[in-house]
Amino acid sequence: MNNSETVQDQEDWLIEEEAAGPAVAPLLPWRVLVVDDEPDVHAVTRLALQGVGYRGRGIELLSAYSAKEGMEILRREKDIALVLLDVVMESDHAGLEMVKEVREGLGNRLVRIVLRTGQPGQAPEQEVILSYDINDYKAKTELTAQKLFTTVIASLRAYESLFIIERSRQGLDAILAATANLYQLQSLREFASGVLHQISAILEVGTNGVLCVCENTPAAGSPLEVIAATGLFADLQQAGQLGNDSEIYQAMQQAAAQHSCIFDRPGSVLYFSTQSKRTFVIYFTPPCPLPEVDQDLLKVYCNRIAAAFDNLYYHTQMKNAQQATVVALADLAEYRDSTTGDHVLRVQRMTNLIAHRMAAKGLHPDILTPTFLEMVGMASILHDVGKVATPDLILHNPSKHNPEEWEVMKQHASIGAKILEKAAGMVEGESYLSIGAEIAAGHHEYYNGKGYPAGATGTQIPLSARIVAVVDVFDALLYSRPYKEAWPLADSVAYIRDHAGEHFDPEVVETFLELIHEEHPDLVLPPAKAA
Repeated sequence: MNNSETVQDQEDWLIEEEAAGPAVAPLLPWRVLVVDDEPDVHAVTRLALQGVGYRGRGIELLSAYSAKEGMEILRREKDIALVLLDVVMESDHAGLEMVKEVREGLGNRLVRIVLRTGQPGQAPEQEVILSYDINDYKAKTELTAQKLFTTVIASLRAYESLFIIERSRQGLDAILAATANLYQLQSLREFASGVLHQISAILEVGTNGVLCVCENTPAAGSPLEVIAATGLFADLQQAGQLGNDSEIYQAMQQAAAQHSCIFDRPGSVLYFSTQSKRTFVIYFTPPCPLPEVDQDLLKVYCNRIAAAFDNLYYHTQMKNAQQATVVALADLAEYRDSTTGDHVLRVQRMTNLIAHRMAAKGLHPDILTPTFLEMVGMASILHDVGKVATPDLILHNPSKHNPEEWEVMKQHASIGAKILEKAAGMVEGESYLSIGAEIAAGHHEYYNGKGYPAGATGTQIPLSARIVAVVDVFDALLYSRPYKEAWPLADSVAYIRDHAGEHFDPEVVETFLELIHEEHPDLVLPPAKAA
């Protein structure tokens, strides 16, 4: 055996223990940049590293013949693992200046840098090692093929370790950012779709071939409910269920039965269960075998998803409880005043339409927030909740109220506001009850200040109440009451139009008219009354 073979055998320990391990990215070679102004150095380096690999990946050499050209490559290529860098090129210290630029200018702390010099006296080794963030310092005369092999493999191993640490850090950052976003989603399908796209982001792959399925108690042979699907599997969401005759189904059932994730090719399955007794299985097709660091990240992510789902579930339950309270209060008021029929439902619908249209037009963005838009329609059904305190003889009087009765009747606005404000005080932030209190107090106010109970004017009246003021009067005109017949649609709409700026907010009226004309394009209004 010759000396070259002996040295090679002695250095096999560098890669032998890792050779059978999982590949980090078997389809891509390690990228090594050679920066040297001598073409022969590039040729010798290429020859020495020909056929060399580490952990199942070959080595791709990139060449630069000056520090300037090397920096251009490093700025452009983000996955270079090692730089073999000459010291003396376009200047005596070009290589050293490049080291500083890589570490400080580019902020690249991952790439390993090995300095090679043919003139070690110009850059003393101890001074360079102490002053510059490099990983090795070699004289070109000592870099035999075997020594170069040793240096390259050791550098790649160090790069891989640092890359895994950085990948873990970035992955955990992505998980924290992803789950923070998932906490904001308000529906199961939105939640599931968000999970799929965030998995793709964490793995830095496309969204093709990702599927999310949910089942309360997965049993062998029972169909799985498709909650969200993307990419190649998007059609499965249309079907709604996944039958038991597919490989995807079998893989998901296996994960559910084992209560664990399965990382395999071509498809992997994530499994997690929640405290709210839901089981999720997510099938996706990674482009290459997942390294252990990515598997661990996804397991962490599954735990965060489970917590996010439970948060979403309990949030939804609380929201449903609030809505149930609102409906109960509205039903109580309507039970006392059964002649209004479906009035509150019609008010809810039109309030929603007006609020969303005003938001779409860019009006009052500080008020018309997503939370407000979600709640204002439901809150509007509470506008007359104060009528629970109005005596029956006055509430059900079919004739016009006398002045004394009218004063009692008007009290329902203040009473409703007090009831709802007290309840709203038990809920932090904006809620159905807080918006309902605004509406109850202000929906009988006039834009010109001649309404009740406070005589508020213009924008002193909350926007929610200004919207409901229009909708409430319009609906009262359009439908019959014990004291009046129903008005024709054209006359009802014309009344709202003619009282803009007096009784009603002109912006709200303008939006109301847009919606009415869209729903009734053939409607002809009588001429506007003279001011």
